[in-house]
Amino acid sequence: MSLSGKVFKLSDGNTIPAIGYGTGTKWFKLGRNEIDENLVNTLVTALSVGATHIDGAEVYNTDQEIGLAIKKSGLKREDIYLTDKYFAGDSSYTAHSKEANPYESLKASLKRFQVDYVDLYLLHAPFIKEESHGFSLEQAWAYVEKLKDEGLAKSIGVSNFSKEDLDRILKVAKHKPTVNQIEYNAYLQEQTPGIVEYSQQQGLLVEAYSPLGPIIKGKPGPLDGPLAELAKKYGKDEGQVLLRWVLQNGVLPVTTSANKERIQGSLDVFDFELTKEEVEEISKLGKEKKLRQYWTKEYN
Repeated sequence: MSLSGKVFKLSDGNTIPAIGYGTGTKWFKLGRNEIDENLVNTLVTALSVGATHIDGAEVYNTDQEIGLAIKKSGLKREDIYLTDKYFAGDSSYTAHSKEANPYESLKASLKRFQVDYVDLYLLHAPFIKEESHGFSLEQAWAYVEKLKDEGLAKSIGVSNFSKEDLDRILKVAKHKPTVNQIEYNAYLQEQTPGIVEYSQQQGLLVEAYSPLGPIIKGKPGPLDGPLAELAKKYGKDEGQVLLRWVLQNGVLPVTTSANKERIQGSLDVFDFELTKEEVEEISKLGKEKKLRQYWTKEYN
């Protein structure tokens, strides 16, 4: 799970591009089945400028757009890194995937993507139990492992898992999860207590969604001045400084934009490096403010 150049190496030996392009949040369209042509065109643009790590999920309902963009891009399938996630639902246990289980869910997604495999498949959340889903969390992981065994998912992992959730999987895993994708930024350095260090100790790469929270939703805040100063020092913008801070903490950021220049900017973070002191200062000041945008009922 170490950063090497512009990729991270996962514990299963596979590599993953170090910046992800997300198709949730801004593009989320659960319940609406019309094709979002704006997303298709934006994804084609993103792929053309090098944003080849596409982060999707069943609940986003953007599979068809991703599939169309892949076809329109002209890129080879092996030159694109594609993530999908099983719609597990939340702590209310009232809504989840219509498919029978994670195995069937990915098979259905692959048809919408118009591809033969995904590079990474995640359980989107740990809120799975036999009473609501028809199988336990441990059984859900067994379905995910079957996908890996059959080559339908090159790597497998989890999302929004706490230490306790991870332990349940690790106790029964034939294939250990390689990734834990969580909400993470300088104003939310632990989605749940100790989860970043624990995931990394167990060999999981932590992926960060909402990595730009401090400048998108967190202003005014204690990082406003320091980020502006660092941006000026390195000839970057504040978002690039934050992405660099995420990377230097050994975490992979997943971000999104409809703007070509911003997409390109998110990839232009490998030609500078924050000092150890600067990383520590961002971390220290970031802890003075808490910003949680997602899973607010589940995690206080």
